[in-house]
Amino acid sequence: MTHEHPRTVGDLIAALSGYDPATPLRVAAQPGYPMEHMLARVVCTPDDAESWGIRPIDSPVVWLGTGEQVGYLPAIAADALGRSA
Repeated sequence: MTHEHPRTVGDLIAALSGYDPATPLRVAAQPGYPMEHMLARVVCTPDDAESWGIRPIDSPVVWLGTGEQVGYLPAIAADALGRSA
């Protein structure tokens, strides 16, 4: 099962809904030098940011932050993502 370019929280939830909730979650980064990272945080701006007294005018955006680097992206994952390992 693959999902191309989830652009909204709903798209991401739909993309993840077909997988066992206990499955480990990783982020594949750096296409030319593929590495795998843990997911660090999930935040929403402007809600989760300090406003410093300024009223936010931007639309909300949910951010998935990369965490600790786990290692090289396994070749099978690079292949499934359409990247060269």
